[in-house]
Amino acid sequence: TVSLAFSPDSRLLAAATAPPEGHLACWLWEKQQLVASVRVPALGDGPCQVSFNPQDNTQVCITGNGFFKLFKYSEGYLKQMNLQRGEPENYLCHAWLSEEEVICGTDTGKLSLFETGQLHWETSLEYRKPPRELKEDTTTEEYESGLASEENGLQQHPLPQISAVAAYSKGFACSPSPGVVLLFEKTNEKEVYKESQEVWLPQDLFSTEPTKSSRQDITCICFSPSEETMVVSTNKNQLYMFTMFSTKLIRVSKTSYFVYMNFPLHSNSITGLDMCTWKPILATCSLDRSVRIWNYKTNTLELCKEYQEEAYTISLHPTGLFCLVGFSDKLRFISLLYEDMHVFKEFAVKCRECSFSNGGHLFAAVNGNVIQIYSSITFENVTNLKGHTGKVHAIKWSADDTKFVSCDTHGAVYEWNLLTGKKESECVLKTCIYSSISLTYDANIIFAVGSDQTLKEISKSSIQHEVPAFDVVYTTVAVSRSGRTIFVGTSLGTIRAMKYPLTLKKDFSEYQAHAGAVTKMTVTSDDQFLLTASEDGCVFIWKVHDKEGGGVKGEQELKYAEEVLIMRSDIDEKRQAILDLQICVKDLQTESEYELRLKDLYCEGKIKALEENFTLEIDSLKTKYQILQEDKEKQELQHQVQLSELMDKQAREVQQLESESSQKLSTENEKYQELQVKSQKMEEEYEKQLHNLEESKTMAVAELKEHYERKLKEKSVLLEEAKENMRKQIEIHEEMEKLVYEEGDKEILELKDKYERQLVEEKESNVQLKGEMGLMNKRLNSLQKELKDRNRDIEEMRLEQQKLQDIIKSLQKDILALKTDIKERTETILEKEKHINDLKMKNQELQNFKFVLSYRIEEFKKQIESRENDIETMKKQISEVSNTLICLSPVQLKEFKELKLNITQLQQKQKATALEVHREMEKVRDMETLIKRFKADLHNCVSYIHHPRKMKESICELYTKYVRQSDMVTEDADLQQQLKKQQEYNERNLTVLRKKVTKDKEMQQAAYMRIIQENVSLIKEINDLRQELRVANGQVHSLQSALRLNKNKQAIQDTAPSSELLSSPDVLRLNPEMESEKIIEMQQLEIQYLRDQIQEKGQALKCPGSVSFGQKSS
Repeated sequence: TVSLAFSPDSRLLAAATAPPEGHLACWLWEKQQLVASVRVPALGDGPCQVSFNPQDNTQVCITGNGFFKLFKYSEGYLKQMNLQRGEPENYLCHAWLSEEEVICGTDTGKLSLFETGQLHWETSLEYRKPPRELKEDTTTEEYESGLASEENGLQQHPLPQISAVAAYSKGFACSPSPGVVLLFEKTNEKEVYKESQEVWLPQDLFSTEPTKSSRQDITCICFSPSEETMVVSTNKNQLYMFTMFSTKLIRVSKTSYFVYMNFPLHSNSITGLDMCTWKPILATCSLDRSVRIWNYKTNTLELCKEYQEEAYTISLHPTGLFCLVGFSDKLRFISLLYEDMHVFKEFAVKCRECSFSNGGHLFAAVNGNVIQIYSSITFENVTNLKGHTGKVHAIKWSADDTKFVSCDTHGAVYEWNLLTGKKESECVLKTCIYSSISLTYDANIIFAVGSDQTLKEISKSSIQHEVPAFDVVYTTVAVSRSGRTIFVGTSLGTIRAMKYPLTLKKDFSEYQAHAGAVTKMTVTSDDQFLLTASEDGCVFIWKVHDKEGGGVKGEQELKYAEEVLIMRSDIDEKRQAILDLQICVKDLQTESEYELRLKDLYCEGKIKALEENFTLEIDSLKTKYQILQEDKEKQELQHQVQLSELMDKQAREVQQLESESSQKLSTENEKYQELQVKSQKMEEEYEKQLHNLEESKTMAVAELKEHYERKLKEKSVLLEEAKENMRKQIEIHEEMEKLVYEEGDKEILELKDKYERQLVEEKESNVQLKGEMGLMNKRLNSLQKELKDRNRDIEEMRLEQQKLQDIIKSLQKDILALKTDIKERTETILEKEKHINDLKMKNQELQNFKFVLSYRIEEFKKQIESRENDIETMKKQISEVSNTLICLSPVQLKEFKELKLNITQLQQKQKATALEVHREMEKVRDMETLIKRFKADLHNCVSYIHHPRKMKESICELYTKYVRQSDMVTEDADLQQQLKKQQEYNERNLTVLRKKVTKDKEMQQAAYMRIIQENVSLIKEINDLRQELRVANGQVHSLQSALRLNKNKQAIQDTAPSSELLSSPDVLRLNPEMESEKIIEMQQLEIQYLRDQIQEKGQALKCPGSVSFGQKSS
């Protein structure tokens, strides 16, 4: 099986093939070019599905048996994006819910939601039973026994399989068991999606087993763009639809049912097709055991009935009221009623082909190689047409019913005269198996198709024209009533329309229609429609047009009959039903009239009571209204009086306020002038004070600058030294990185070049071999054509038979030799193709290895960055320790050098011990290999238990093989003694080394304590300097504020004591508690660092092998 999918922009086409040789290929649709391909290994057989991300044209998802993979297309490669975790499952289908979410269904009923390739949510669905079956189970008399039987039934049911999944805006739909679709909607809870509704397939009432029709496997689910309808297809080629309701507006029941999309279709190959002249209907029969009547004008299904046996042929009576259906055991004459099909007569004939005459008074039935003619009025066997040696495949009546044409599997086409019951003409071609024939309206020309891939025009007992099919088998043929066009059906499902007279060229128009071979074809009597049926179970109705685009005009427009057959019993039942319904209607009318009268009386009494109540209420409301109007007038008068009083008061208050405001303005002007004079005097005084303050400030700033510049110079010298060390180490590190990258790139490029050269060489050889194959095939074709020509010459010229036979034998020998050569070359080609595939696989593995290397390089970069940070911190510590070492006394330096020498000696001893251990390990490995060989030989000896002589010989061989040296035991004893001596020596050395290490640790701890004390004093000095800086900054800030706020006297008085306070020695220390805490934290960190170093050195002394490894890594 193959799964195809187009990208959202329709530029790329993805194709996935099912296992065992699973491949995913990506094609550029516009250029018809293969862009990328990947092999997808699977655990076993099963369907696979491929799809594009609806919002990303380069992202592809593929699922199948044991794999769920996401690929990204970029630069001619498909790169896998996810790593599958957990147990592999058989994924049957999947669908994209969003740009990152994919829902998958398995063969065990599991729904798995993957987000960015990782499992995000999972749930298991149960096998569902239809609601009708559940109701039948619950309505049984014995409830307990019903439950037990139900449990047994559930155990017998197969496991749920999610056969189809589709997404829509609110969630998704899936089918966990036959005949049902579950709708899931998104929620904000832990369960990401929740089941909202289940939709079941309806029962087919035309079927003999309606319950089975509702249990079809759903193969595909799809939603309309507006998401108003959902359509599903089943394994029986049926289409169902369901209208989606919004749950917000309408309360929808949890169980709903699908509806047929238009009408039920055939689920298997159509074996028979026929039409009539009186009505626009056609009849079909199929291997699904159903017979259906269609209307090709209205495109509707008028009748349908399913039988117990398979139907092979069908023929409609010209009136459209009867039909003949040939089953595997009987031929049945069926009356087409208004709503049913009634079997009127049965004939004991195993019929595979039947046909009514154009007049309808006769019908023909094929029984093996005999054609039986019956009267459709008396049902008597009128004549039997015998003469065919093979099975008759097709029969046709002439327009006037005087002639009859038939063809069989032995290449015979016979024309019969029905008046005499004898053959009038015959045309036999034994190399052809005829499948269909057709007649012109005047019955002078016969068109036949068969297995030899040609369309034959037969007239006057001979083939007049033979049109090739161009590598396709013609299956059916039909001729229009006018005789101008010939329609031919092929084994590929295409329809070809040809003009008459026929030509040998490709002068036809071809239409792709069916997915299987065309089985039956006919043209309507008015040449307006072409009807075709196929093995895919589809019926196509074609509108016939001429070249100019108009329809084919008949001589007269046909008026179709509207008569319908109906059984007398049905009419009686309907009449009785109508009478019963009329009586029911009369009874209901009387009851409704009586109820209406009662309601009228009741309503009249209520109306009177309400009128009286309303009149009383109206009178009371009128009196209330009058009282309220009087109150309103009184209140209006009061409000007018109050308003006049308020206006007078407001005018008086305004006059008083104006007089008071004028007086206040005059006084304020006098005060303003006095303040201006005072401000001028204050400005002069402030300017003098500011001048003095500026001079003092410049002096203080200059002194501070000189002090801090000296300290900065000292610190900058230290920083430059640290920077130089850092630069050197960074340069060394960059050189190492470059070397690593260059070596990796060189290796990858060399491997790539090698494999590309090998690929090019293999491709060139493959092309050469294909060219040779093409030449050989051409030679074979030419030889085969020569053989055909010579065979014809043999039939025409029998005199030269012996000479030609000799030539044929020699040619056959040449052909055999050529075939052997071809076989050998095909084998070599196959071997080389396998080699190419192996090389491709290696190339893919290298690409994967490259991807892993790039990933590791990124990880190493991250590690390098973290280690660079560690190096910087360690360098700072080294710089501090080096400063302390400079201050050390010469005695301490000597001790330090002695420690270094001891460490180097210990390292050398450790290397020697490591080499000895390595040698001992090699000896142990050799001994293990010897033991394994000895065990294998012993196992072989055990097989000779029942043969004492052979066993003795084998044991002797073992002895001679493994017990050659007598000094083995002594050597083993010497080795053990040496090992014991070495162990004692090593233990002594270890004790001595441990004592030295403890002494060194004590010395180092004393040195570190001194360094810590010095560091503490330095930190205190730094904090003091920082405090002085802050004090100076505060002074500068206060001076600036004094300069800005020169208009206030009180500001100067406030800043003067604050400056005195800041200059006092008590404020120089910002916070002594904070300083002490920081010092304690620094000391704790250094103590932890020293403890870690002690533990590392102790571990190094315990395991000497690890010390050597650490030396190598350093």
